[in-house]
Amino acid sequence: MAHLDARGMIAAVLDPDSFVPWDEPPTLEGLSPQYAAALEQAARRSGADEAVVTGEGTVLGHPVAVVVGEFGFLAGSIGVAAAERIVRAFTRATERGLPMLAAPASGGTRMQEGTRAFVQMVTVTDAVQRHKDAKLPYFVYLRHPTTGGVFASWGSMGHVTVAEPGAMIGFLGPRVYEALHGEPFARGVQTAENLHRHGVIDAVVAPAHVRRRVATLLDIVAKPSGSAALQSQRSPAAAPSAVDDWEIVRRSRLASRAGLRTLLRRGSSATIPLSGSGRGDADPTLSLSLASFGGRGVVVLGQDRRSQSGDVALGPKALRVAGRGIRLAHELGMPIVAVIDTPGAALTKDAEEGGLAPEIGRTMAALIGARVPVVSVLLGQGTGGGAIALLPADRVIATENSWLAPLPPEGASAIVHRSTAHAADIAREQRIASWHLLEDGIVDEVVPEPDDSPSEVCDRVAEAIVRALRALESVPLADLLADRGTRFAATSACRRNDRDAVSPRP
Repeated sequence: MAHLDARGMIAAVLDPDSFVPWDEPPTLEGLSPQYAAALEQAARRSGADEAVVTGEGTVLGHPVAVVVGEFGFLAGSIGVAAAERIVRAFTRATERGLPMLAAPASGGTRMQEGTRAFVQMVTVTDAVQRHKDAKLPYFVYLRHPTTGGVFASWGSMGHVTVAEPGAMIGFLGPRVYEALHGEPFARGVQTAENLHRHGVIDAVVAPAHVRRRVATLLDIVAKPSGSAALQSQRSPAAAPSAVDDWEIVRRSRLASRAGLRTLLRRGSSATIPLSGSGRGDADPTLSLSLASFGGRGVVVLGQDRRSQSGDVALGPKALRVAGRGIRLAHELGMPIVAVIDTPGAALTKDAEEGGLAPEIGRTMAALIGARVPVVSVLLGQGTGGGAIALLPADRVIATENSWLAPLPPEGASAIVHRSTAHAADIAREQRIASWHLLEDGIVDEVVPEPDDSPSEVCDRVAEAIVRALRALESVPLADLLADRGTRFAATSACRRNDRDAVSPRP
């Protein structure tokens, strides 16, 4: 399979005739004659003067900076000159407020320069982090091959990281492993597809589709305009005269109910699914994505009800994926939308040994301290620690047929009565249904569910999300942080209940 060189990659991703190079010719002064000759020969063979090419251009009209690896130049290895070129590119992009697209293809550190080249990983990492600290998007496309110090530094720091199909990606090259250990490295480990399955990278994408993926990311992270925001004329819903909590529980469990996937499909104008924690944790029960609601880019942490069935339950890996999403929201300055719909967290040996309880606490703490607006959506079942992990928020929206409780009613009945026969009574006594949560100040708005239409429900939820995001835009961050962790305190709930028992708050 033929792989694109740096020029081919630039042509495949950037708009025609938009690329403007930033590079200056490197100097050969102070190098040994043998090494200088090797560099000159590499330049003749590859058509590039170093192992990276940098510059700027546009992707479907979006201005971007680029750093693209040239594997044909000494296997894309990074020496001091190449590292300095990368640092200059990130620094310039940061100063000009440009998103960065990196497309490495490299065997790692340049062995001809040894430790001097090796320590440049630190300098490059610092430049990348400064770019991210400026809340500028960083998209990484890992090409075949990307290994060693390149993968361990600027190749693994993207907000979104995808890879070329079949690309070899890893830290230690298999040839080095075999030389050191006297046996071949396990086959199939250092592949784009395997790393995607394990939640290290977000997707496997052919070069022809990278342009659209980058443009979608930039569409999502763009600041909203007033005209793009979703306008809603719906009036606040009135509570029904009677609420049967057990009937709400029953309805929340129907297979026909709207779920996370329908909400994203109906409510988001653009979505980029992400995979895993980026640290080797992948869990299908929690979906992480970047999405646009009413022209507002958000990070979505969503519990996928369809993926929680049988022996598959939400575990500690899912919450580590949520942790990545919270960090991502902070880095990009984007609000968080957390979608709760879970029959409960895993009750297994692996979950306990994997640190489920500490992960619940860490996730709550991270949401409480998130320095961006947070909206939680109770979409269906809200059982136990799996639900409360995503509850801390500035606004909590609930669908009419949703509920929140420390255990499913059957479990609570088993504790109190040593039998599940009293589940319905327990549900009613605990007042776990959405309308009762609104009366008790736990929920800010209840979204009606007319005619059991999943599409209509999701449309209404999306409108509620946009209303909440719009309202939070004008609230100082200090006020959000001060109120978020204490909003469920008993005294706070009483004050909210007195002020506004059944209508959504602005």
